[in-house]
Order: sequence, then structure tokens, then C-alpha cells
Amino acid sequence: MFLNSILVVVTNLAAGLLGNASFRRHFHLVLSGLVLFGPALSLWVSQYSIFANKSHYLYRKFLRSGWGWTCIFVGSFVFLLYFSVQRSLTLSLRHLSRLVMAGLLWAGFRRVLSLLENATGSCYEPLSASLGVRLPSSLTRAGTGQPLLLLREGETKDTCLKSGMLWRGYEVSEDAFLLCLCCLLLAEETAVFGPYLALGGSSGAPLRLLFLFCVFLLGLWVFLLLCLLAHFPKFPTQLLGGALGCLGWRSLYQGWYRMGPSWYCPGRPGVGLMTTAEKAREKT
Repeated sequence: MFLNSILVVVTNLAAGLLGNASFRRHFHLVLSGLVLFGPALSLWVSQYSIFANKSHYLYRKFLRSGWGWTCIFVGSFVFLLYFSVQRSLTLSLRHLSRLVMAGLLWAGFRRVLSLLENATGSCYEPLSASLGVRLPSSLTRAGTGQPLLLLREGETKDTCLKSGMLWRGYEVSEDAFLLCLCCLLLAEETAVFGPYLALGGSSGAPLRLLFLFCVFLLGLWVFLLLCLLAHFPKFPTQLLGGALGCLGWRSLYQGWYRMGPSWYCPGRPGVGLMTTAEKAREKT
């Protein structure tokens, strides 16, 4: 009973924050400011920090599977919320289709970025590696001691890096893109829970726990984004990745989904949810 009371208080506070109109209106601006000015933190962070290691547990287990974690927790929360209220599998799946569209957007952007990098970049092999000997100073870059590079044509970025060679070209940070998109998606999908609770909507412990997991995941993605910007600053690739993430969110949640539910559009989060909750409240 005591733990349940704590769960209710914590979820109500978190739902009130995420459902606040000011938070929903300005969160993308805060995230944009973080991406824009976050690399400046590299001037103060320590290079010996545990988060300065790219093989850290959080990077390996969460960042590399970021979209999967987001789909698991947000998908579970969205399905349970809408199915418990509307009791319709079709309507619940329609709301879940927002995640499918965001996933297709993510996959499409990755494919386009991969094609762009392969089209604009080049693979280089250090001359010392190709000859298998240590080069004299006359065959290295003046004043740097670095060997000259041989251009290898016909190589893609993946095969080039796997062969231990160097890739030089146009890049966009996929990590920044994914984290920004996931943060904005989480904020949108969980924001309806606060108004729903304010209308007296029913919410059991499983639904509240899933909501808290989503809130935790949102905080984790913001933290990992901050770590990447501070410990591994790559300007302007991270700025471009964050901008594309915000653009993807805006095109979906502030564009397409505003057209209303139909056969070609799943509608915005909360469509039909508040009406059902109000009707249930009137009956009681």
C-alpha cells in the first residue's frame, strides 16, 4: 500500500511536468540549445571520466540499441494506455503505427546518409601500411611525422574502416539524430498521460510503471546526448544530426499527424483518449 502510494505520487508529478503546456511547447528548443552549445562542455569535462570511454556500458547496451529500447517501452505504454481505455485492438494498433512511421523514417534517414557518405567520401590507406615498412621522414607530411595517404577507389565506408584504413568525407552523426528523435518522440507520447489523469482516467500499477520507465528512458537519452556532446564533440556533424532529428519529429508530430486520424494518418497522441475519459467520468 505504501509503495503504491509512492508510485502514484511520483507518476502524478512526472505526468504533470511532461503534460505541462510550456514543457511541450519549449522542449524541442531546449534540446536544440543542448545540441548547439553542448560541445562547449568539452572545455570543462575530464578526459579521464568513465563516460569518456566509448566502450562504456551505457554506450554499448543502450546507445547502440536506442531505437529498440524506445520501441519496447513506448510501444508497451501506448498500447496498454489506449487499449485499457478504448478496449479496441484496432484503435490501439493505429496509435502504435506512429512508432512504425518513426521507425521507417529512422531507417530511411540512415539509408540516405549512408549513400551520401559513400558518394562524397573517399578511402585512404597510409603509405607505410601499404609498403609494410617504416617510411623515412622525406615521405611523411612535413612537420607532422604522419605518412602520406594513398587513395583507394571503389571502397565503401564500412569496408574501408573494417580494413583498418582511413575514411575522409561528409558525415552526419547518427547518434545525435537518433537521440534527438527518441527524446522528442518520448516527450510527445507520454505528454497525454498528465491530462488523462487530470480527467480521472483509470490507471493501474502496470501502466504507471511503464510510464515511469518511459520517463527514465527520456532522462537517459538526454544524459547520453550530453555525454556525447561533451566527451566526443564533432562539429558540425552532431549539429546536423540533431537538426535532422528535430526535422523528422516536426514533419511527423507537428505536420502529418495533425491531419487527424484516417486511413492514411494515425492522428496525434491522445486522439480519442480524452473524450473516452470524459465520458467515463460523467457516468461515474
